[in-house]
Amino acid sequence: MAPYLRDWRGRYQGSARCVVRPGNAGEVAAVVRACVDARVPIVPQGGNTGLCGAATPDASGEAVVLSLQRLNRVRAVDPANNTITVEAGCTLVAVQEAAAAVGRLFPLSLAAEGSCLIGGNLSTNAGGVQVLRYGNTRALTLGLEVVLPSGDLWDGLRGLRKDNTGYDLKQLFIGAEGTLGIITAAVLRLFAQPRATATAWLAIPSPAAALAVLTRLQAAFGELVSACELVSDVALQLVLQHIAGSNAPLAEASDWYLLVELSGGGDDAMLQAGLADCLGEAIAAGEVSDAALAQSGEQAKKLWALRENIAEAQKREGFSIKHDISLPISGIPDFVAAADAALAEAFPGIRCVTFGHVGDGNLHYNQSMVDQADNARLIAGQGAVDRLVHDLVTAAGGSISAEHGIGQLKRDDLARYRSPVELATMRALKQALDPLGLMNPGKLL
Repeated sequence: MAPYLRDWRGRYQGSARCVVRPGNAGEVAAVVRACVDARVPIVPQGGNTGLCGAATPDASGEAVVLSLQRLNRVRAVDPANNTITVEAGCTLVAVQEAAAAVGRLFPLSLAAEGSCLIGGNLSTNAGGVQVLRYGNTRALTLGLEVVLPSGDLWDGLRGLRKDNTGYDLKQLFIGAEGTLGIITAAVLRLFAQPRATATAWLAIPSPAAALAVLTRLQAAFGELVSACELVSDVALQLVLQHIAGSNAPLAEASDWYLLVELSGGGDDAMLQAGLADCLGEAIAAGEVSDAALAQSGEQAKKLWALRENIAEAQKREGFSIKHDISLPISGIPDFVAAADAALAEAFPGIRCVTFGHVGDGNLHYNQSMVDQADNARLIAGQGAVDRLVHDLVTAAGGSISAEHGIGQLKRDDLARYRSPVELATMRALKQALDPLGLMNPGKLL
């Protein structure tokens, strides 16, 4: 049972009566009905790769952990309708591969795609690196199959782009972190596979320059801009230190970097030439100081590995306070400057590891001490760090959770930063669907 009782980050350790591993939606419903009859709480769990403790039971030992790992079938692929129907236990990479096998793209992409499950992606409304072009998981979902807190099975697996027959029930369960029901399958949108890609790693002077480059790229290429990732040199240095085989793409270090990717029709050479021309203009304007353009798929993969291994590098480095925040894109430079300065004043020696999806306003803004021996002091002050960061985020019109969810980690913060009207509406939904309070108790609300 041990792997099911501890979260990926090692922050939360729980206990449970048992772990159940049903093999189909009917068995999930039967487990829920048994738990309802016995008044036993249920903690749904996918790949257990979440970062906010939503899939970890509490320490009481009362709950049943319900693993979705065995619900791992691709039920149907419809290339003509550009949809795929998959069970919640499919890994994200398995969904991507099933789509690719019929010449289609499932664009959700994130660092944990080899181990995270699509049910968890749905339950947290995961984002990833291509939200800029394709939207987050909510935008990629057409239909759901859900076991309700009563044990009833709702079949909403409809692959329709237009369906105005009353409330859009699927939206209740996407992002609900298993507190309103258990997602067992989904109909997801597919897209044409891009025939050409162009990837580049850029040295830039500041987050403000990142926005200038993004604006320039979108003016030149429109929706062909599929990813735009901001990486601080602090984050890059952790990857170079802890991830074997990592190499700096550029000869000279810079305070900030931008990883950009274009994808679409035509051929690679044509798209790469267009990107090179556009970056030449950015260099002339002082927005970019140096650039490395991938000349092959293997080179592009190595550039992406630098971005995708930041979380693992931080884990190997040791403790860090993590913030998954969303801001108006235009507000990112001012926020970073203000938050860096305020944290440095309040916690001398603090190190800010900043990276994320600047194209959609989502930053991963994490803190640790340069001297690891000082981390005990930082851990003791985590509440003050969180309050400082989240107050600045809220003042800028942002959100304290962009793509990781609330779970246990941000439950109290949610109560602080959402309005009484919003919280009352959430609680009313919870009460209506789960009157016994058995679905993932202690999470989100």
